[in-house]
Amino acid sequence: MRKREIKKERLSLILLCSVMVFVFLLFSILLSILLLALLSRTGLFAQLGIQVHSLGQFSLLMSITSTVIGAGIARLSSKFIVRPFNQLINQMNRLASGDFSARLEYGNPLQKDPTFAELTDSFNTMAKELESTEILRGDFVNNFSHEFKTPIVSIAGYAKLLRRASLTKQEQQEYLTIIEEESLRLSAMATNVLSLTKVENQNILTDVTRFNLSEQIRSCILLLEPKWDAKSIEFRIEFAEQMIWANEELLKQIWINLIDNAIKFSPAGETVEVRIHAADRQVAVTVLNRGEPIPADKMKKIWNKFYQGDESHASQGNGIGLALVDKIVRLHNGQASVACEDGQVAFTVVLPQ
Repeated sequence: MRKREIKKERLSLILLCSVMVFVFLLFSILLSILLLALLSRTGLFAQLGIQVHSLGQFSLLMSITSTVIGAGIARLSSKFIVRPFNQLINQMNRLASGDFSARLEYGNPLQKDPTFAELTDSFNTMAKELESTEILRGDFVNNFSHEFKTPIVSIAGYAKLLRRASLTKQEQQEYLTIIEEESLRLSAMATNVLSLTKVENQNILTDVTRFNLSEQIRSCILLLEPKWDAKSIEFRIEFAEQMIWANEELLKQIWINLIDNAIKFSPAGETVEVRIHAADRQVAVTVLNRGEPIPADKMKKIWNKFYQGDESHASQGNGIGLALVDKIVRLHNGQASVACEDGQVAFTVVLPQ
């Protein structure tokens, strides 16, 4: 259906160009006829020594006159014809130079044409997305630099304290624990950034094997036990064994990120539920948790790289996890979505079986 609409829009542009060319040609011919008739009636042909005795001579004279007049009309009208293309080139040059506030606007009657309207909408949408990405990138650089620097300063500070001979064994253990936690935090940041970079540069899915998806999800939950145990969170994982063809290592990153998010945003003592449903050669995995609902205006943004919807938890993440999930899912020709209803937040990943 969409292809037919595009063909109709393209056809309207072809018709518009054809009508313009026809009008120019017709105007040139009519103007030539009027000019020749005027010269003939006023006797200027005779004064100039031009004799028209045959149809061939008249046709030649008509052709020369039409060519001269047509060239003049084309020269005068070229400014109006080329203007929309010059405007497009100018705005594209602004984007190329880093000015993402560039917008394309055509006045009537061009804006009424479906093709020019589509061009305007597509260009402005692209410019808005680039502007949004640039803002997010700038925010990420600032936030990530801060988050990366904080554990390094913390490690250096507590390492310096450990040099003191007056520390008790309890204090030494406490400082060593903090150093270990901050080191793991740095390692997680680096791992997420490297994983996202690797996946973003991957266009073909490799290392596809058949494995037990249910067992993989249970393993991911056990891997995150220290986090959910610290908040007294329980898991409801009543699902049957499900096999799938996929990249096992990449899917593992999806479940770790989604389950980790569910733990992070769930109040203490709540329950996180994981569901698996298979139908029509597809497998849908849903991770549900109770917590603060995601505002409607942030539903789509949460999949963007470097975006953090809840800044109160910003120190626990860096806005990479869901971007990584989305990229891996799309690499598997699947779809990721989020829904908020009745105080529950549900992330669903649908993958081909």
